[in-house]
Order: sequence, then structure tokens, then C-alpha cells
Amino acid sequence: MAVLAALVAGLRSGAVEVVDLTTPLSEQTPIIELPPERGQPWAFSRKVISYYDGAGPTVYWNNIRLSEHTGTHFDAPVHWLSGKESHDVSQVPPARLVGPAAVLDMSDHVARDPDFLLRREHVERWQDEHGALPDGGWLLYRTGWEPRQGDRHTPGVAPDCARWLAEETPLAGLGVETVGTDAGLAGEFDQPYPCHWYLHGAGKYGLTQLRNLALLPPVGAVVIAGPLPIVRGSGSPTRVLAFVER
Repeated sequence: MAVLAALVAGLRSGAVEVVDLTTPLSEQTPIIELPPERGQPWAFSRKVISYYDGAGPTVYWNNIRLSEHTGTHFDAPVHWLSGKESHDVSQVPPARLVGPAAVLDMSDHVARDPDFLLRREHVERWQDEHGALPDGGWLLYRTGWEPRQGDRHTPGVAPDCARWLAEETPLAGLGVETVGTDAGLAGEFDQPYPCHWYLHGAGKYGLTQLRNLALLPPVGAVVIAGPLPIVRGSGSPTRVLAFVER
């Protein structure tokens, strides 16, 4: 209990800051664009049930419509064919929703090349400086893409790097600022959408449309992801928070 008491004291004193990594969800939130012959995700929309009016004099609330993968969201392994026999979002062990973060800042590279791909040597260079990737933690891939939306050319991860992260590191998953964990052109790779294919095939997770990664240190932050436990769900819109010591 002393550990939890110290955490509460740190939160109250400001020694521990809570950083919101979640992009606000609205009708303007961008969604993944697929070829017209494919099934299409729903953008966020809402319809008022009542607004302190005749339908509910004391109540304001809405019905909402969106896909499981709209806005800042969590990808469960069953989202992809390679993870079909794994677990859905309701079956993610609660302890796997909390973990340390490694933050890789590649925004300078992305500023020069929007199709930039993270490679294994970039991660190994980060490890030489900051230590091993965290066991059961998240690799948060900062690209500076947070304010940039609507472009098919978005950064991502090279296929061999995605496979290495999935199969040979102790990570729980990958978090990105872009609309999906894969590069915008990843459908054209020899292994299409390698982050989805390899990570979900290894029982690992994805977090997308994160923001405020610039406020996190390379090591030391703890991430909490809170997806809805949708039975048979492939994912869920998610509130993502980080604890950072100041």
C-alpha cells in the first residue's frame, strides 16, 4: 500500500503528472480510408436523445455511431487474420493495459520524408542510449504527425522491423500518432500492413492517433490504455493516459 500511497501523494503534489495522450473525438476526427470495393468504417456521428427538453427535461445525452477503430483506439489481436485465434478486446488481461513506455522521436526524419519507415537500426540505436525496450511495455513512435491529417503518405514501420518488434522484443504493443499503426503505403509492401500482421500474430496490440508524445521522456513514463471491453470486439476507441515524473 505504501507504493500506491506514494503515487497518490505524487499526483496531488504535481511530482507525478498525468498526460492525456488521447485525441478528442468529434465529427471531424479522421478515419482510415479504404478502396471503395472494401468494407468502410463509420466516422463518428451523434444524434441527440434529449437536451433538457420535452424528450428529457433534466437530461442531455446522445446516441453515437462509429467504428471500433475510430479516433484514438486500441487494436486487439483478432483485428487481423494473423491473430484470428487470439483474444478480442474484452479478453485483454487488465495488467496488459498498464505498462512502461519507450518513446522514440523520429520527427526530424519524418519532416524530411513523410513516407519515412522506422527500421531496426533506429530502435537499436535508441537502445544503445536508453537501454532495453520495456518488458510488457509500449513502444511509442513519435513522428510529429499529430497536427497533420488527411494525407495518404504517412510514416510507419519497415516490414522487417515490425516482425522483429513483434517476435523478438518483450513489448506489449506499438503506439503511433497516425490514423493506423502501419504506414500509409503499407498496403503495397511485400507483406501488406506488416505492423498489423506481425504484431497481432504475436498476440500484441496497437494504439493509434496518439497526441502529446513530445511531453513524454524517452524512458520512465507509464501508460494506461482503457478500451471498452466489447465482447468479440476487434478494438475500441480508447482513453490513453501517461504518468510522468516531474
